[in-house]
Amino acid sequence: MGNVGITVLGVCGSPVKESNTGIFLAESLNQAAALGAQTELVNLRDYQFGECLHCNFCIRKQSEGVYCSQKDDLNRVILPKVEAADALLVASPVYFGRLSALTAMFLDRLRVFAFGNCCGGKMRNKVGGSLAVAWSRNAGLETTLLSINYAFLALEMILASVHHEGVIYGAAGLTSRHGSGKFDPAVRHGIREDEPGLKQARALARRTVELAGILRGKQPD
Repeated sequence: MGNVGITVLGVCGSPVKESNTGIFLAESLNQAAALGAQTELVNLRDYQFGECLHCNFCIRKQSEGVYCSQKDDLNRVILPKVEAADALLVASPVYFGRLSALTAMFLDRLRVFAFGNCCGGKMRNKVGGSLAVAWSRNAGLETTLLSINYAFLALEMILASVHHEGVIYGAAGLTSRHGSGKFDPAVRHGIREDEPGLKQARALARRTVELAGILRGKQPD
């Protein structure tokens, strides 16, 4: 049985237009699509939304399609996509040794799926995969991946990992050649030259689709 009907949503947390992180995430989603999954990439930079206010509206006052007290793009557009997906791939650039503020705001707002009186538990047993892109090695890749994974665990999601490909905590990409940290003004998208990282992104997608298929009662081809 194939993977038709499985939906994978990719969320890019880079504030940069045409970012390395977006390219890295697209590589993963393209692999998922090649396996028969329906995919979509959402760039958070294209939407207006705020941080979680911890107002607890979601605990008592949710209604169908109204996840949060904030009437913003996340509530209206992105959260319905998250709820509808079988799997969620979240990609962040590494900023100052950790995930981007944009990614953090998005993950904090997923609290509505943990405590919501209407949609609490809706992410349980869905698949989560994390991706991170850094300028150089040892710059915070694992910190970023683990921060995303902690959110998935809080939502009772199933983490995708591929040990033999090095995707233990998620897929990691480097934008300077070999992660050296040396700047080359001729290279705009160094992630395209990081074949080991791109291989990880593809491996993460394969595992994500495999797990989503199993959880949906579909066996991998």
